[in-house]
Amino acid sequence: MRVWRAGTVAGCMLMLAGPLGAATTSTFAVNAQVVAGCLVIGGATQYGTLNYGTQSALSTAVLSTALGGSSVTLQCTPGVVLSMSLDAGQNANAGVRNLKRTGGTQVVPYQLYQDAALAQGIGIGQNVNVSYADPAAVRLPVYGRLQLPGTVPAGTYTDVVQVTLTW
Repeated sequence: MRVWRAGTVAGCMLMLAGPLGAATTSTFAVNAQVVAGCLVIGGATQYGTLNYGTQSALSTAVLSTALGGSSVTLQCTPGVVLSMSLDAGQNANAGVRNLKRTGGTQVVPYQLYQDAALAQGIGIGQNVNVSYADPAAVRLPVYGRLQLPGTVPAGTYTDVVQVTLTW
């Protein structure tokens, strides 16, 4: 009986010791992939306003303005190629963007440009590259010009243009 107990105890000791060649350290991989892109910061749904100000109904002035009043900041990964396109707006007719009088049918045509010199127009649906120096503060290059006809009724004239950003 004694022999059996001694053999059993010895066998259990060998099972507890485990294999002699087992590794006690190992490795695992850690990785992440960072993709290029842009974020719209601020939660606003409007990128700004083209505001031509208050004008006389008899004025025939040519007015220009830049997109301003934006509470939206775009942040992009450095080096990302960002572009935008603008739709026709809500009051376009025959490929021309128009401001429309609130409560009326009268319109005032206007044009959009991608430069302050008003030399490079932005066509309906045209892709325009957006250049930026600071990837943490990207502003959209939108400028507007209109010719007041001097014959439209007084009122507030508006339009809404959809902006699509791609990268």
